[in-house]
Amino acid sequence: MSVLSGKKILLGITAGIAAYKTASLVRLFIKLGADVKVIMTPASKDFITPLTLSTLSKNPVHSTFYEKEDENELWNNHVDFGLWADYFIIAPATANTLSKMANGTCNNLLLATYLSAKCPVYFAPAMDLDMYKHESTKNSLEKLQSFGNIMIPATSGELASGLVGEGRMAEPEDIVKFIENDILSKLPLKGKKVLITAGPTYEAIDPVRFIGNHSSGKMGFAIAKAAADLGAEVVLISGPSHQQIQHSLINRVDVVSADDMYKAAHQYFNHVDIAILSAAVADYKPKNIASQKIKKKDATLTLELAPTKDILASLGEIKTHQYLVGFALETNNEIENAKTKIKRKNLDAIVLNSLQDKGAGFATNTNKITIIDKYFNEKPFELKSKTEVAKDILNEIVLRVGN
Repeated sequence: MSVLSGKKILLGITAGIAAYKTASLVRLFIKLGADVKVIMTPASKDFITPLTLSTLSKNPVHSTFYEKEDENELWNNHVDFGLWADYFIIAPATANTLSKMANGTCNNLLLATYLSAKCPVYFAPAMDLDMYKHESTKNSLEKLQSFGNIMIPATSGELASGLVGEGRMAEPEDIVKFIENDILSKLPLKGKKVLITAGPTYEAIDPVRFIGNHSSGKMGFAIAKAAADLGAEVVLISGPSHQQIQHSLINRVDVVSADDMYKAAHQYFNHVDIAILSAAVADYKPKNIASQKIKKKDATLTLELAPTKDILASLGEIKTHQYLVGFALETNNEIENAKTKIKRKNLDAIVLNSLQDKGAGFATNTNKITIIDKYFNEKPFELKSKTEVAKDILNEIVLRVGN
């Protein structure tokens, strides 16, 4: 899955012949799972139609501050566009628009939005050879980059004039790749490897039955996605779960029992920087597993249970450089029990959730947590969706681990 999946992309199109390529650019963004809105300068509509871009983006295309519809004037708020976007890409960026951007000229909707944008701004220059080499253009490019804007370099090739040289707008595929790589390079967990365990474990009684719990894996899967979205390479070790996840930076390893999870965790632990063990691992397993289905003969059935291996404690014993995070699901004396677990299992932090809190625990879409570090600093959070909780957890880890 691309880092652009789920992102809001505002595409600004100016009046250059390369505008015809923006149909492919919009299509690529949509294919990667982005939400795309388009702003055009009025003159750019001579090169590609708003209808084409609206159809591809599945959003209206705007080029003026107001539009007349059914005799009512509809105001296009440039501030709203600037606040909506996660990324603003101006492609093609003509010499005229680059100069206006560099000098704060604001005479159309695109430029007003640029001046209001709070998100990263990328621009892809496109013009003829002599225009690209002109000192005024060089000055505009340098000035824009000094403001923090990110230039997608023009390439060399055949230009609309028939000349061959520098000034050709990067191809849509290369623009997308450039943006993806730039985003990835700036993510706080870029280059980090993260191990995450999720879901329940099933401990077999016989070939048909097992001992398990109500964990759905939702929390662990949300943490895995949040870590990958921050640039980490993730190994997600999951017990039996119906949760699905697709991300190019996530390697899912499916296991069934606590022993399976123990072996998998130890296989990957030495190679990771961060380990977050959110799985609800069974504490006990049947001492003897029947090779055939146990027939119902008596009114009762007695099972002798043996403890499973403590995965978290075993990793705490061997950790060297890893930042190790455990989970504690408690029903009473929550804070004290969690602090005891930190010391006993040699953890760097623990994520505490209590079954006393409504909306927390298994099989819900929400959770309410308190993060406690090894110095016993406590940071409570309000009830949130597990997606938002996962982001909170990763943000706290980033603050402590750094780059």
